[in-house]
Amino acid sequence: MTEAQDHRHHLGRGFNWLGGATIIAKLVDFGTILAVLLYLTKAQVGIGSLVMAFGMVIEAFDGLGTSDAIVQAAGVTRAQLDSLFWFIIAAAVLVAGVTLLAAPGVQWLYGQHGIAIYFLAVAAKQPLVAAAVIPLAMLNRALRYEAIAAVNVAATFGAAISRFAIALAGGGAWAITGGYFFSGVFILAGALIASPFRPRLAFHWPHIAPLLRFGLRSASANLFEQIFKNIDFLLVGWFYGAASLAVYRVAFDVAMEPAMAIGTIINRTAMPVFARAAAVPGQLADALLWSLRRLAVLNAPLMVGLILLAPPLMGLLHDSQGHSYQAATLPMQILAGAAILRISSQLITPLLLATGKPGTAATLSAVTLGLLSAGILAVGLIFPAQTGIPAVAGVWFAAYPPLLAWGAVYLHRHWQISPAALLRPFAAPAAGIAALLMLYGACHALIRAPGPYVQISAALMAMAAAYAGLFWQARRQAV
Repeated sequence: MTEAQDHRHHLGRGFNWLGGATIIAKLVDFGTILAVLLYLTKAQVGIGSLVMAFGMVIEAFDGLGTSDAIVQAAGVTRAQLDSLFWFIIAAAVLVAGVTLLAAPGVQWLYGQHGIAIYFLAVAAKQPLVAAAVIPLAMLNRALRYEAIAAVNVAATFGAAISRFAIALAGGGAWAITGGYFFSGVFILAGALIASPFRPRLAFHWPHIAPLLRFGLRSASANLFEQIFKNIDFLLVGWFYGAASLAVYRVAFDVAMEPAMAIGTIINRTAMPVFARAAAVPGQLADALLWSLRRLAVLNAPLMVGLILLAPPLMGLLHDSQGHSYQAATLPMQILAGAAILRISSQLITPLLLATGKPGTAATLSAVTLGLLSAGILAVGLIFPAQTGIPAVAGVWFAAYPPLLAWGAVYLHRHWQISPAALLRPFAAPAAGIAALLMLYGACHALIRAPGPYVQISAALMAMAAAYAGLFWQARRQAV
């Protein structure tokens, strides 16, 4: 087996294991979220979403980028891991304390009485995910994708069951924030089972200084990444209130979460492989294009299917007071289209980190954050909630073309990958999407005035047929 084939083999293992785990996890997550919405009011969904958005940004500080430093380093010693563990835990405890102190200020800023208490779940989760940083990084460094997949699925199941149980017991917004906390509990438990790590009582600053220098630059990229992932929730909640945030959150979760899950697979799978392939430009280009091809096949038909599913699905969905989520239809469709662009641009980040460019990755994340924040601020100042929510979704769609153009120029200049080569992986998915739309159109033509359940069934059937054709073609090419 050549080195290029070896890289593709590891990428394939990662995509298959992590991808399969993510599909299972997201189906469970999606099902329980829809069930939980039936027991919560829109205001409770909005409050829980707002707290969780702050939590995701705060969580970016955990580990301070040292996970990427461990994966990227040529070698790590036990003394480094011991010292790094205590540093990470101390930083997480500090972050948790600051979170609790800042919670009343957030409550005042948003004018949401009682929201501060929910930040207890955010603060309590930080030491848990911090303790899991080193075990998970060692699994990723060793390319143990099977174990990572098992941890992810177990954590998602545990969090989903906890979320639904709290909602069923009448916990209101605690269902969302409690599910967020319990995901940290199950991630730590799974990580320690898959990769046991017992730190020794030792700390030597010189041992971890090189890892921290890389990690802090990587952490800045991750921080910008998390802020821009959640800045829309923070701003929508501020401009339009909790109930409107609930509508936006439902649209975003259904449309963007599958793409974000695929993005997580990319980052976890691709970065260690890119790091190994970086010494030879041709091998890195081969690994990147292979990843982009698999990414397009997994993501594009799903997003088009979600665009078709939006009207019937949102029409059927109601909160605990019987209020419909029909207003989420158009934002969901726009966000599904934006997700195709977003997930394509996201592949540049693991390449930058794997090739020793964390500063460039941080700058790219900062620019993305700036574009998104400026657009949403403008929308919030100009549009009322009814038109503002679709306009916020439109900002996501408009932000990515310039980022994709920059990525294409960077890859051509530094790694000799032409724009034509970057477009080729999308040829087969484009044909699959065309077939999907024709099949769905044929179903509509055969059935007069199809109801929502028939529309959902037709969209799912067309998606399944498109994926079957794409995977059949991929197997033929592999033979």
